[in-house]
Amino acid sequence: MFRLGQRVAIAGFSLFLVSLASSRGAGNDAPALIALKAARLFDGKSKALITNGVIIVQGDKIVDAGSNLPVPAGAQVIDLGDATLSPGFMDAHTHLTLDYSGNYNQRRLDELDLNVSEQAIKAVTFARGTVEAGFTTVRDLGSRFVASREFVDVALRNSINHGVIVGPRMLVATKGVGATGGHFDPTSGFRDFLFGREPDYTDGIANGPDDVRKAVRFEVKNGADIIKAAVSGGVLSLADEVDTPQFTPAEMTALVDESHRLRKKVAVHCHGDQAGREAIEAGADSIEHGSFLKPETLGLMKNKGTFLTPTLMATEWIMSKIDNYPPALQEKARAAAAARSEMFRNAVKIGVKISFGTDAAVFPHGQNAKEFALMTGLGMAPIDALKSATSNDAELLGIGQKIGTLERGKLADIIAMAGDPIADITATEHVSFVMKEGKIIRNGPPAMQTGAKSTEATDVAAPVD
Repeated sequence: MFRLGQRVAIAGFSLFLVSLASSRGAGNDAPALIALKAARLFDGKSKALITNGVIIVQGDKIVDAGSNLPVPAGAQVIDLGDATLSPGFMDAHTHLTLDYSGNYNQRRLDELDLNVSEQAIKAVTFARGTVEAGFTTVRDLGSRFVASREFVDVALRNSINHGVIVGPRMLVATKGVGATGGHFDPTSGFRDFLFGREPDYTDGIANGPDDVRKAVRFEVKNGADIIKAAVSGGVLSLADEVDTPQFTPAEMTALVDESHRLRKKVAVHCHGDQAGREAIEAGADSIEHGSFLKPETLGLMKNKGTFLTPTLMATEWIMSKIDNYPPALQEKARAAAAARSEMFRNAVKIGVKISFGTDAAVFPHGQNAKEFALMTGLGMAPIDALKSATSNDAELLGIGQKIGTLERGKLADIIAMAGDPIADITATEHVSFVMKEGKIIRNGPPAMQTGAKSTEATDVAAPVD
């Protein structure tokens, strides 16, 4: 016979087995089904919308998507009415940890007193505002803070991935790579040695092919998903001309070779034609901005399959606030704005692959969708503009096997916008439903009414674009 202690132990073990079996049985239960319905559906790849759109979601995946699909028994039905279902939008050029939309001179002064931890907290609201605007994935191309070792973009990405905060899926570039005195040099325009030392590869500043490789390796070591480099001058930097080359061909080759060896794609900030041509020839995956690219260079892009990320919204915002910037920046902004429209029209005409990217942070976060109207206003067909923010961006980011289209087996990143975006592209600015990986983030008004709004305040860092 068993002793009392043995009987208690056996009884306890039996209860454990029952509990374990029960939990395993519950785990085997299929996740709940959700059926999304709307008047129209854009699948991310077709040349037209379909009517009476239905998407069946189970867990984090799409089970099926199409027109007039039967709704499975027991499914939760969400009827979104006179709306258009679409893959979650993507923005291939953001800076979610920054805010450049206020007064330039005030930001420049406040930069000396910036508390990076406070800025990281503000970035949480930028992330929430962005995803609630329908952008479920972003490529974040640079997050540097002068005289700081922090990788705020990596922390933001990881916190979103772990479910600590709500935001878009992020692919991050950490600090980006640039040349001494170039667009990414965080000390350019300040008094020499004000910050104690010259920035080096740990700040993303490199000179010569070997130094460039070291900078790439350092950024990958610290969590970069993609490598961003400033290979020409920029608008929002004081000490360079907007279109001058800042990398030599040898440096450019080293940048691309080292990044691709480490299986990272390369995005290059580039306004100038010479720098753009050299970056394309070296094998860069995307040209950001491209204001002064000539038709011959655009033709080379098409032949090489290089993407153009035009960031029209950034220029639009700067020009609308031109008096907020110093005279030197005003001159550069006007030159870039004068060139960019013809460049974009030529890119569309030539058939360059165009990825949707806005340079969010130059303008308030959450207004990303205004880029669509700027693209169509310069000759892009509305359906192609929608593709640029879905399947095109998914291809550029290297995640097309998971997202970018509404197809069976893909992650359920789904949005709904009021009305018909083909008839009126500004429908993209009126997203009312957001689902990311099967979880509903928004169905109706945004949770954070002010989450996407920037101010004229002190949210600053070193220049981006």
